[in-house]
Amino acid sequence: MKKLNYLLALGAMGIFVMMTACGGGDKPAPKQETAVQKETPATPAGNNEMAAQLARGEQIYKAKCIACHQANGQGLPNAFPTLVGSKFLLEEKVLAVSQVLNGSVNVPAHGNIKWPAPMPPQADTKEDAVAVINYVLNNFGNNGGYVSMDDVKDVQIMPR
Repeated sequence: MKKLNYLLALGAMGIFVMMTACGGGDKPAPKQETAVQKETPATPAGNNEMAAQLARGEQIYKAKCIACHQANGQGLPNAFPTLVGSKFLLEEKVLAVSQVLNGSVNVPAHGNIKWPAPMPPQADTKEDAVAVINYVLNNFGNNGGYVSMDDVKDVQIMPR
């Protein structure tokens, strides 16, 4: 019985840590460069606005996404999905923005892996959601192009 209580307490703590780590905090993480993060995404030539958006996306990623999807975008096997070459991310950009804004209990399966935890909302504005998705689309070896504010004009932010 003592062992069962210990396991239940440990499991509850693990779930609490996962849920609070994904999306907590309003402050961006301090700027830290890693070998993986030094990779510079290609931006449309001379587009300072896009460069600023990608920098904002990197800030958001490091503050809110890194705990689950990791510094290299690989996620954690059988716990949090990889963002590297993700078919969902690369083919469903508008839906990915919606998930960042609203969270999702239906995190897309990857092959035969069904992810055990829902994704909580990570951004409060469409601008922030677009910025982080564009950052991910163009980092971690992805060459996924860009999603624009016009592309997500019909995405609604659900009440929390």
